[in-house]
Amino acid sequence: MSGKTLKEWLSFIESQHPNNIELGLDRCSLVLQRLQISRPKNKIFTVAGTNGKGSTCAMLTDYLCYDSYTVGTFTSPHFLKFNERIAINGKPVSDELICDAFSVIDRVREDIELTYFEFNTLAAFYIFSQAKLDFWVLEVGLGGRLDSVNMIDADVAVVTSIALDHVDWLGDSLDQIAIEKSGIARSGSLLISGVVNPPKTIQSNALKIGAILKQKGEHFSFAMNNNDWSWSDGQLSFSNLTLPQLPLENAATVIAILSYTGLTPTHEKLNGMFGRVSLMGRFQTVSDSPKVIIDVAHNPEAAKELVKRISMMDARPIAVCGMLEDKDYHSVLEILADSFSEWYFADLEVPRGAKASQLSLCNQNSQCHESVKSAFEAAKKAANNKNTPIIVFGSFHTVADYLDAYS
Repeated sequence: MSGKTLKEWLSFIESQHPNNIELGLDRCSLVLQRLQISRPKNKIFTVAGTNGKGSTCAMLTDYLCYDSYTVGTFTSPHFLKFNERIAINGKPVSDELICDAFSVIDRVREDIELTYFEFNTLAAFYIFSQAKLDFWVLEVGLGGRLDSVNMIDADVAVVTSIALDHVDWLGDSLDQIAIEKSGIARSGSLLISGVVNPPKTIQSNALKIGAILKQKGEHFSFAMNNNDWSWSDGQLSFSNLTLPQLPLENAATVIAILSYTGLTPTHEKLNGMFGRVSLMGRFQTVSDSPKVIIDVAHNPEAAKELVKRISMMDARPIAVCGMLEDKDYHSVLEILADSFSEWYFADLEVPRGAKASQLSLCNQNSQCHESVKSAFEAAKKAANNKNTPIIVFGSFHTVADYLDAYS
């Protein structure tokens, strides 16, 4: 037993490194060696990308679990409980398992400084190793090549999408960001790219690494019909597929992952998964009176996806929006400007949180509030008067504040 509660451990690891982010694998890899981690019985899937990582991990995990495999899934960030980050067979692990992992990591690291995320990653690896699972599904935190998730070799690397984000860390061009994200690939192993209009550096970097590249649009494709969709790679094809609750682009990538790794997906199992899987905070309906949808969209690419979703709604919704000031909120709000009938901006009281007054400069038809709860209450009053849906979006923190107040 570790002696500390999970809350105490989280406070402790938050205080252990001066920086929230420090890209690089040397320190973390040394601790990983000391932990003597055992790999899963089958494969490690590592998933990077600007958007779509969480959706891809959720669908892949669900399919594997339904196919009677045991699966460890590591994702970030969490909404309400830290345990959401480390799951076995789709269920968050216990406080006790996490505390025991932190205790072991703290003991073997000796004087090596670790960031909060590095502690998290090592804890997930340790817990999964102890559980002797069939598969691990790992979501990259930031970038790819230098992210701590990449300290363990992926059997199958996945890049879901490429867009300008975290430019201070990853570079200010799509070509450079593609190099960073595809850097999770390994020589002789699969690199599956679900990127639409991929930068050429994905292919050149795969060639440099020696990875086996399979790209959407070149090796596999999909098409949407009126009420269903289809997927094909020239040899294997599926038609009359159920439209997923999560983005179709990511669903197509998941079929490619399953197909190219020899997991022989079937039409019946795929349709079951697409009809079953949803993900917290991804265009998720959480209330019907009024209709409330929560979405973590926080960058231009995600904003474009949100526009598509809204265009299929019966009425223009009301926006409750809070964002981080280091995100490209000007572009996000410009993309979504005509999608909402009214805007209610909220302060985010977290590091890097933007003030509502900053966001309101992008939209004159708006109100400013000091919290997500206050903004939502004002939006709810307007929605009840007009029978209008509300979408709460802009950041994981925005959605978490809503869930904390109303769930």
